Amino acid sequence: MNSHSLQILYEDNHLLAVFKPPGLATMGTRGEKPTLLSIAKDYVKRRYDKPGNVYLGVMSRLDAPVSGVVLLARTSKAARRMTEQFRSRAVKKLYWAIVEGRVDPPAGRLVDWVGPDQRHRRMHIVGEKLPGAKQARMSYRRLAAVHGDSLLEVELETGRKHQIRLQLAHHGWPILGDRKYGSQRRWADGIALLARSLVITHPVRAEPLELESPLPDEWLSFGVVE
Repeated sequence: MNSHSLQILYEDNHLLAVFKPPGLATMGTRGEKPTLLSIAKDYVKRRYDKPGNVYLGVMSRLDAPVSGVVLLARTSKAARRMTEQFRSRAVKKLYWAIVEGRVDPPAGRLVDWVGPDQRHRRMHIVGEKLPGAKQARMSYRRLAAVHGDSLLEVELETGRKHQIRLQLAHHGWPILGDRKYGSQRRWADGIALLARSLVITHPVRAEPLELESPLPDEWLSFGVVE
C-alpha cells in the first residue's frame, strides 16, 4: 500500500479519516516498514505540496489485524479537542465482528476486568482486585446469522487493549481468524473485526460527524451485506 492507494473516507483542513486495511500497523513499527500514519503523511505531503515534516495526530488506532476507519487530526488544535472527546467518552465507536457460532442471547452488555500478559503479548480476564486490573465494558447485538456464525455490532464503552477480541472470546464467541484469542477458523486477511464507524463532534464547526468504513472485500464475499 502506498499514498496513491490510500482510501480517504473524510478530509478537510482539520481532520483526515482513512480506511486501514488488515495487516498494516497504525503507527509505531520498528525500522522502515510502512505504517498507516507514514502513508497518510506521504499523501498529505504530496497532495498539498508541503515542505518539511507533515503533522498528523492519530486519534484512533487499530490493532494490525483489524480493519476499518481511523481518524487523524491535521492540526494540533484539532488533536487537542478530539483527544478530549475520546477521553470524556463523547465519541461513539461502533465495530462489526463475525464470531464463531450462534450468539445467544442476541444482545447484551459485557463487563469484565482485564490485565496484560506481557510474556505472550496479549490480554487476560483477571480478578478485579488484581493490581493493575481495569474494567472493560461493551455492549453487543446480533445483526445477522452468516453461514452458522454471527455478525455482531459492538459498541465500546471503554477502550482497553484487545478489548473486543478478548471479551468476545472469553464469553465463547471468538472472532474468525483470531488465533491469539482462540479462533480455530481461517480468515484470509487479518481477523473478522472492523471499526465500522465513529460519530464525533467536529473540532472546529462543533457539528456531529459520522465517519463510516466500507465493508472489505472478504466480508462481502463471506456474505455480509451493508
